Amino acid sequence: MSKRLTHNLNSAYFEAANRLRPSRARKRIVAYVESFDDVAFWRNILDEYEDDKLYFEIKLPSRNTLGKGKRQALMNLLGADNLGSAMIACVDADYDYLLQDTSEESIFINHSPYVIHTFVYAIESYQCWAPSLHRAVVTATLNDRPTLDFEAFMSEYSQIIWPLFVWNIWCYRNDKYKTFTMMDFCGFVSFRSVNTRRPEETLAQLKRRVNQKIAWLQRHFPEARKTYAPLRNELQQNLHLKPEETYLYIQGHTLFENVVAPLLEPVCAMLRKEREREIKELAMHTKQRQCELSSYQHSVMPIDVVLKKNTAFMEAPQMALVRERVENYLQEARQKLLTAGNAERNENDNPVPGRVAAHPSAFP
Repeated sequence: MSKRLTHNLNSAYFEAANRLRPSRARKRIVAYVESFDDVAFWRNILDEYEDDKLYFEIKLPSRNTLGKGKRQALMNLLGADNLGSAMIACVDADYDYLLQDTSEESIFINHSPYVIHTFVYAIESYQCWAPSLHRAVVTATLNDRPTLDFEAFMSEYSQIIWPLFVWNIWCYRNDKYKTFTMMDFCGFVSFRSVNTRRPEETLAQLKRRVNQKIAWLQRHFPEARKTYAPLRNELQQNLHLKPEETYLYIQGHTLFENVVAPLLEPVCAMLRKEREREIKELAMHTKQRQCELSSYQHSVMPIDVVLKKNTAFMEAPQMALVRERVENYLQEARQKLLTAGNAERNENDNPVPGRVAAHPSAFP
């Protein structure tokens, strides 16, 4: 057993800490997340559930290391048995939501009431939500001129990669993932660059790559003829995946860095040059031109920074599943934490003879 109390933190510890607070003070729920990038994302979600009774404190799983990742956060540092009404974990779903109980971690992620997960692959999936991409470009460039239909592009991109995505899930569910790993899949669906003037050419090249790999998989796994279609139907009917939204379920870093960034960066560069050219043409003299250019250049932001701060994902349909999970957890948490607080208050109001009642000022 660890000699330090902080190495043995669990829900019971925080429940006891809540009982030591003044009886009318808000009860604290500690939410552990995977990395620094997750803190702001989960704060946006949990904010709407705070009130005068309960509040959330979002933390990293360790103060001593910079270790990241769901497995380390949940299994190594927190421990599945330590989570409870006063201590939860907020994590990326990764493939565990889609694997549907075919692994120990998938069972834990999907069924523990104290784990809130994204339902899409990762927080990057929400940051790159297609309906928000135009707003992100406007924020990054301060130029609202329509250029490319990002929603249509991401929809067509998703429908092209959908059959190969199902194959990748099939390989993971049938213990064939070493033959076609997630990283292999990501390599096939990534872009080095996107021709924003003729995006159909980029998508046509992608379709050729995908079709070639599908043909290879069909030759190497003939047994999938009986199980591929049922899996595809299960993903669509039971898990409500839509082929036009496949991008939300691929690896988050691949989506952010190798799909959306190559798509948006050339568009942003073009719109910034266009705005700078307008300033130069409209300026009445050199000093005005320099001042206006300097002001504009200080106001624009890199598109990756804008996407990381993107909060439009709160409107995404998949957020309804996240909210439902939070609300289901809070039904139990509120009853347990507040009932414990009421019991403590009643004991202080009606102390047992011979026992000194606790005074709120005695506690921090």
